[in-house]
Amino acid sequence: MILSNGVVIPDMGFGTYKMAPEDTRASVLCALQSGWRHVDTAAFYRNEAEVGQAVRESGIPREELFITTKLWNTDRGYDSALRAFDRSLEALGLDYIDLYLIHWPASPFFWDNWKQLNADSWRALERLYREKRVRAIGLSNYMPRHIKALLETAEIKPMVDQIEFHPGWMQRDCLEFCAAEGMAVEAWAPLIKGEALGHPVITGIAASHGCSPARVVLAWVLACGVIPLCKSVTPSRIADNLQAASLRLTKEEVDAISALHDVGGRCYNPDNCNFK
Repeated sequence: MILSNGVVIPDMGFGTYKMAPEDTRASVLCALQSGWRHVDTAAFYRNEAEVGQAVRESGIPREELFITTKLWNTDRGYDSALRAFDRSLEALGLDYIDLYLIHWPASPFFWDNWKQLNADSWRALERLYREKRVRAIGLSNYMPRHIKALLETAEIKPMVDQIEFHPGWMQRDCLEFCAAEGMAVEAWAPLIKGEALGHPVITGIAASHGCSPARVVLAWVLACGVIPLCKSVTPSRIADNLQAASLRLTKEEVDAISALHDVGGRCYNPDNCNFK
């Protein structure tokens, strides 16, 4: 996929959320050796150092990799966001980051100055982008109402929005809004911790293609024009998940998965989230 600024982002990303630091290096290294080229981490995950270690040990040229990390909530604001970026860059041991995201929006339910907080954080990301310390900048868990407020003062439009997206929770309004604004959408928790994999619609499609249910769900995410981010510490699953890129579902199969409801997942409303 090509972002609005011309940067190429791999169509699938290897996630590291809740991956213990002691497991991260080996799992990311396995993913890179299996053919993954996009790795997603965050300051909040506390495994940036291990991701960076795996990148260096892989021996893959840096320009062939796409590394994402994120600004955590306690570091919102202009100066604090710049300092947080420096810490992430140092932890990763890299010269630059491919994609830097604001992890969660400040919510009007918790912050009277939510618009200013989000705007100040974004202004810091704009500076990092202009200084070429990041190749692309974007958001995570921002809904249209948050993005519209941000665009009131933004000088550079966000290039990505990473949201919860999986069977039963497509967030179509956000998907359509991002498409209209030229923003790519990434899906976190597309497999819903495996909750979707036993659904008869998905297992039936998997049986007809002779593949795993996980591969079907990831292929569905791709068919929706969304970049799936999935994690695993099991080498066979790491390799199998990547094969979703070559699985072509029929329109009827895509529609059947899109019609599912209440499959599982967190189904978060970002305005109700005030993680610290």
